[in-house]
Amino acid sequence: MAETVGALVERGIPVVGHLGLTPQSVNALGGYRVQGREEKAADRLLADARALETAGACAIVLELVPAGVAGRISKTLAIPTIGIGAGPQCDGQVLVLHDMLGLNEQFAPKFLKHYAKLGDSVRSAVRSFAADVREGSYPGKEHSFE
Repeated sequence: MAETVGALVERGIPVVGHLGLTPQSVNALGGYRVQGREEKAADRLLADARALETAGACAIVLELVPAGVAGRISKTLAIPTIGIGAGPQCDGQVLVLHDMLGLNEQFAPKFLKHYAKLGDSVRSAVRSFAADVREGSYPGKEHSFE
């Protein structure tokens, strides 16, 4: 992808690289698995990160990468790394909003910290909305324009 990244950057389009688990490739990777555990795979991630940086990527997301590997990549690059399930040595962290808010209680990988458990509240709100629509109390005159 380095060639594609370079072409985009040359045209003024900022690019953030994405290494490790790439959800769009989950089936090719054998499922939701940590990437880069073996030395050869870790070396490949580092080489790919360097290639993306050289091509002009402005940052790299490291997803489901062992913390030591992510730390090694982060120390090597001049551009920032953003971790999601890649340990504390990345330059920044990200979580998917729906995951961190606990909207899907069944999704609970090791790296995820729930900062709220809103699933029950959301389901209750959706049930209330649906009931109001069915009984005709929503939308009411106060929710409509004259």
